[in-house]
Amino acid sequence: MNHDKELDARGLNCPLPILRARKALNEMTSGQVLRIVATDPGSVKDFEAFAKQTGNALLSQGASEKEFTFLMQKK
Repeated sequence: MNHDKELDARGLNCPLPILRARKALNEMTSGQVLRIVATDPGSVKDFEAFAKQTGNALLSQGASEKEFTFLMQKK
C-alpha cells in the first residue's frame, strides 16, 4: 500500500515510537498515510490503543523477523 510519510522507530522502546508517530501525524493532512517501522514488541498493542484513542485508522500491521510495520491513516 502507498504511504505519504515514513517513520523509522527501530531501536526505540515505549513510549518513543508512539510519541514520534503522534508528532509525524500532526505534521500531516487528513487522509494521508504514515508507515511506521518499529522493533519494540510492545508497539503492536501500543499502536492499536493509540489508534482507538486518537481516532486515526490503523490500516494494517505486520511482522517480519524482529520488525513490526504499521500503516496509519490520519483522521
